[in-house]
Amino acid sequence: MKLNNDGYKLICEFEGLRLKPYLCSARIPTIGYGNTYYPNGVRVTLLDKPITKDYAFEIFKVIADKFAKRVDDMVTSKVTQNQFNSLVSFAYNVGTGNFSTSTLLKKVNANPNDLSIRAEFMKWNKANKVVVNGLTTRRKKESDLYFS
Repeated sequence: MKLNNDGYKLICEFEGLRLKPYLCSARIPTIGYGNTYYPNGVRVTLLDKPITKDYAFEIFKVIADKFAKRVDDMVTSKVTQNQFNSLVSFAYNVGTGNFSTSTLLKKVNANPNDLSIRAEFMKWNKANKVVVNGLTTRRKKESDLYFS
């Protein structure tokens, strides 16, 4: 399965666009639409030059597609496009390593219609052990999309 345009828009909406490097809420250097590295694997630093909006989307699309491929490889149950988009958005934010070991993924693979999946999304609303309102909002929207 692949991200569709709605999936790209969803992630871009959550990530926002920053053309200059900045520290995200987890204190990681980030640029563009929440990218912590470039398509060539080089990590973003706060000393990097600003980028254009077009290049930001180019970077985003390449990296988002890599995340989608990894999520597709990990999800073994049949899911809808909305479910897939929400899972990729989640993995894009928390990382595929965290996603791969999450109870969320285990529950999706056991039964993608298990209503307790909503609570699993909501557990991931912290950065450095502190609740972040933006992450709480994101997890709610992701879980709402998942069950739509």
